[in-house]
Amino acid sequence: MTTEQLYAHILSKQSFLCVGLDTDIAKIPAHLLHETDPVFAFNKAIIDATADLCVAYKPNLAFYESMGVRGWGAFEKTIRYIKDNYPDQFIIADAKRGDIGNTSEMYARTFFDELDIDAVTVAPYMGEDSVRPFLRPGKWVILLALTSNKGSRDFQLIEDKEGTPLFERVLSVSQQWATEEQMMYVVGATQGRMFEDVRKLAPRHFLLVPGIGAQGGSLTDVCKYGMHDRCGLLVNSSRAILYADSSERFSEAAREAAAAVQQEMQKELAKRVKS
Repeated sequence: MTTEQLYAHILSKQSFLCVGLDTDIAKIPAHLLHETDPVFAFNKAIIDATADLCVAYKPNLAFYESMGVRGWGAFEKTIRYIKDNYPDQFIIADAKRGDIGNTSEMYARTFFDELDIDAVTVAPYMGEDSVRPFLRPGKWVILLALTSNKGSRDFQLIEDKEGTPLFERVLSVSQQWATEEQMMYVVGATQGRMFEDVRKLAPRHFLLVPGIGAQGGSLTDVCKYGMHDRCGLLVNSSRAILYADSSERFSEAAREAAAAVQQEMQKELAKRVKS
């Protein structure tokens, strides 16, 4: 999916919501446990309930890999279901890969060649040769830059002798590897005004923003400091949507939660984005 296609979907749906499919079999409604594939049954219901309200889905690989072959099967079926039924959705494999070049090449083959996923999250710590294999025509690398977890301060904010934080170095150097048509950055919603620092270095790149909802990030602050005149944001919500209700009406509750976020996003787009 190209940048222009992504912008078109955002304007059409008046949404920049990404639904995180962090599906924990221990948290899904009990009645689904009788299904042949409970995780896929849950995902399918969530997708059908929210597809018109979001522009992206982001399965987190850890939740599927933790179940071995069964989990990987549910992940693959989920990807196929989205692609077959909702082809306008941008699909992100939240895998946080990043290793020496030949290993990264194998990861890239998995997500891009085998599954035809649009984007994969990648850790930048090992440098250019660990990222470059993911740079494929028509595909996206989403590089971890400034994350929402408490431990982000352990390394990401460490300054060099010139006073430049490590996350700013990641933003600056990585732009020598790819353009804004191939690379996005992960910036956590809890970072507040630090979005201004990110935008000074990456003014036009898309930012994938986790951390609203259960993690306490403010959508208003994210938009105030991180949105540009065409949007440039994919804001993720996972638990607040997936687990809005644990009864047989879980998908209806998920839709209501997603709709509430989409309505906020529509207001932000009206204030800040050129039509």
